Amino acid sequence: MILIVGGTFQGKKAFAEKLLNEKKEDFTDGTSCAFSDIYHAKVLFHFHEYIRRMLEQEMSVQDLAEQLWMKNPDLVLISNELGYGVVPMDVFDRNYRETTGRVCTEIASEADAVYRVVCGIGTKIK
Repeated sequence: MILIVGGTFQGKKAFAEKLLNEKKEDFTDGTSCAFSDIYHAKVLFHFHEYIRRMLEQEMSVQDLAEQLWMKNPDLVLISNELGYGVVPMDVFDRNYRETTGRVCTEIASEADAVYRVVCGIGTKIK
C-alpha cells in the first residue's frame, strides 16, 4: 500500500499519475464512489472525503485500515492533510479531522511507502 498526503490543491493526484504511470480511469474518486469500490480500486483519491462520507452515514471506520490491508493491500490512497489548520468548533468536523488523521497514521505505519506532496513536488517520507 502507498499513501500520498498533502495540502489542498498541491498536486497530489498529478504526482500519483507520474509516480505510478496509471491512467486517469484507474483513479477512483472517494467523494462519489460506492463504499465497496475501495476494496477493488487501484488508486483512490479524496480518501479524506471517503472517510467523511463514512462518518456522515454513521459507519464505523475503526477497522478500515485493517480491512484495506486484508482486501486491497496494493491500493494507493491519496488524502489531504487536515491537521494543520484551526481546530474546528463544530463537533462533527473536529471528529472528522481527528478520525482522518488517525486512519492515515495507522495506514502510514504499515504502508510500503508514504509521500508528502507540496507544490507538486513529492517527497518520500517512508
